[in-house]
Amino acid sequence: MKVRKRSALIGTTFLLAASLAFSTASAQDKQDKETPRQADASLTKVADAQSPTAGAAGPDGSVWIAERAGRVRVLGDDGLGAPVLDISGETTTDGERGLLGLTFDPEFAHFYIAFTDRSGTSTVDEFAVENGEIQQNTRRTVLTQRQPYSNHNGGDLAFGPDGMLYIGFGDGGSANDPQDNGQDMNSLLGKMLRIDPTGGSPYAIPQDNPFVGKPGRDEIWSYGLRNPWRFSFDADKGDLLIGDVGQNRREEIDWAPADSEGGENYGWARMEGTLPVRGQEPANHVPPVFEYGRTGGGCSVTGGYVYRGAALAELTGQYVYSDYCDGTIRSLEMDNGQVTGRHSLGVSGGNVAAFAQDGDKELYVLALRGDVYRLDPA
Repeated sequence: MKVRKRSALIGTTFLLAASLAFSTASAQDKQDKETPRQADASLTKVADAQSPTAGAAGPDGSVWIAERAGRVRVLGDDGLGAPVLDISGETTTDGERGLLGLTFDPEFAHFYIAFTDRSGTSTVDEFAVENGEIQQNTRRTVLTQRQPYSNHNGGDLAFGPDGMLYIGFGDGGSANDPQDNGQDMNSLLGKMLRIDPTGGSPYAIPQDNPFVGKPGRDEIWSYGLRNPWRFSFDADKGDLLIGDVGQNRREEIDWAPADSEGGENYGWARMEGTLPVRGQEPANHVPPVFEYGRTGGGCSVTGGYVYRGAALAELTGQYVYSDYCDGTIRSLEMDNGQVTGRHSLGVSGGNVAAFAQDGDKELYVLALRGDVYRLDPA
């Protein structure tokens, strides 16, 4: 079923929407005004899920979907199959917790999940994969991080073009980062981490990480993030793009080039986007490549992917993203980290919680109410 919706009807019964972003406030967009859709797109519903939170390309061209309560299911021609993994007894959906991320290593030899356990600890676990199937008796914990509050857990994870595992953690929660974790280099909260999960026990630190041999945690790749709910790497160029959920004035998209050596400070909680929050703007602040305020119905950015599929040629090279409250699928044209145009694709996925990219680089839209869509030509 294909749908073309101009607006999203967002329910208020789900706590994740409320806790991802706080009350609205007026802000002026930094970039030029949005133009009508650049590609003639539609959303084709391909499955029903139970609060899908993340998706990843799997073995043999499959797409694996995480459901927030703790189940992982594989997308097939007839929708989602029976769970291939169920940790529902180990996690909780209080606040922004649950099964929040999943990914495979580049060889599909290992499968990783990120979830919040019942005590409130963010956990990254690894499973061996054989013949496309999870070997559950190989499960081991790679990394844990205690969360002081139930929101801003982050939880996304992905392998970069360098073969290292990147993990996004929020600032620990509450509001306005009361523990100043975003700027605290002795905390993993409010950071993007970079580790080698199979190079040591439980993991190894890449020696070219930017803070190795310096004060602070060696795992840190970049910092100053509030809640990097969804991030991705451009499958062609290798650039990193992060959708960082704002407090109440700015939603931001951050960018780092493929040849970055890490160490970027995205400013939180001194800055929210380009607006001051508390204290002085850091001298090394890396401002977002794109930010928007709360006047247009948005409240919580959902980072997506640079489109590298074949179905929508007009969209090639554009960064596709959405917002949980607005739901409109949008795109940014970019040139070396500079936004040169922004567009609405004219379709809405509702309460968009995540995107997924399959093996052919086509994109899927995951709505927390349960709909799983594929982005197709109209």
